[in-house]
Amino acid sequence: MANTPLPPNPLLGRRTVLKGLLGASALAAVPGLAACGSGGSAGDGKTVGFGSNYSDAVPREGIAGVLDTFKQQNGLEVKINTKDHETYQQQINNYLQGKPDDVWSWFAGYRMRFFASKGLAGDLTELWKTIGDNFTPAQKEAATGSDGKQYFVPFYSYPWAVFYRPSIWKQRGYTVPKTFDELIALGTKMRSDGIVPMAVGQKNGWPQLGTFDQLNLRTNGYDFHVSLMAGKEDWQGKKVRDVFDNWKRMLPLYQENPLGREWQEAAQTIQQGKGGMMIVGSQQIGQQMKNELNDLDFFAFPEINPTYGTDTVEAPIDGFMLAKKPGNEDGARKLLTYLASPAAQLAYLKTDPVTIAASGKADTSGYNELQKKCVKFVAEAKHITQFLDRDTDPRFANDAAINGINAFLTNPNDVNTVLKGMADQAKNIFTG
Repeated sequence: MANTPLPPNPLLGRRTVLKGLLGASALAAVPGLAACGSGGSAGDGKTVGFGSNYSDAVPREGIAGVLDTFKQQNGLEVKINTKDHETYQQQINNYLQGKPDDVWSWFAGYRMRFFASKGLAGDLTELWKTIGDNFTPAQKEAATGSDGKQYFVPFYSYPWAVFYRPSIWKQRGYTVPKTFDELIALGTKMRSDGIVPMAVGQKNGWPQLGTFDQLNLRTNGYDFHVSLMAGKEDWQGKKVRDVFDNWKRMLPLYQENPLGREWQEAAQTIQQGKGGMMIVGSQQIGQQMKNELNDLDFFAFPEINPTYGTDTVEAPIDGFMLAKKPGNEDGARKLLTYLASPAAQLAYLKTDPVTIAASGKADTSGYNELQKKCVKFVAEAKHITQFLDRDTDPRFANDAAINGINAFLTNPNDVNTVLKGMADQAKNIFTG
């Protein structure tokens, strides 16, 4: 890893690995960092501190209800310390080096491993002996640090795919494309019909990272994608150039001025029937279209290379971690055990019906049709990825990936400059 952190990107959004992961030196000038932690529990054995980034109204209500039930069942108070998404992620490094809450919300994959490797998370390996049968081997892998120990409890997941409104498609006679060529042809037809083929909002910085993932997975397959994210492949090589060549074919389908539009605005284009498709997560678009869930559907990003087909699904996992030195360790472990249960996860989904429980034991009979399809979609995947900003070094996602992709969207004919910049930064980060 490089010794000097890269400068923060002004376009970072709620799911991007923010500058909080880059090290304390990158955070020194940010005001209010010390205020993020509540100092864990009261230390009386009766209270558990809970650090939360569930700041939007719907998820905040959902997690509060889950924790209320835990209190009723266990006789323990839960002191909730909620911060908005961006503040939480900006302050996370100092928060964990100070006096963090006993249990704190975070993400599977590289983000989890990053703090585990820094000694800033509690070991949950013993807990997994109790809760492990709730989860699949792939989920356990996503909860496992570089040292082979578990540090994470999965709570919910949601797939990324191509979302659309069936009622609009039925009116127009559109059918789901099975190949990339069919996707381009469909988008071209939508444009001639006066519909925005692909709703896009990139002002937040992170959304188009997901489109890169889809294109790379379909063009080059899971193994190459994982290797590229680990800094083991050449960003200037033919395989990456092929991804951007395919992407250039999609750009005529894009909503105008994507860099000036937030993803929520793009989702509203679908909601209003003005847009035909959007590459996004079920959680994001579902929360924007909670009143239209019965008229929201999706399909896997179509096949590009028959060798790989559509065998990989991107499905980020959100969950919880344990403080390195919790004030109430016994209570914290009881809370994490509860959060791993189907009951807790299903209770949360009552107010957030656009994600799916991580536990494989969760009863899906009460799921809406969108959730049922999400479960099947993820279960049938040969491979599951998290998301670019969760699957690679945070400094690369923060600077090289976002700036490179934004530069490409601004001037797609200057791919050579874009890829050279990304390759140079990858070399510095992964071998420096």
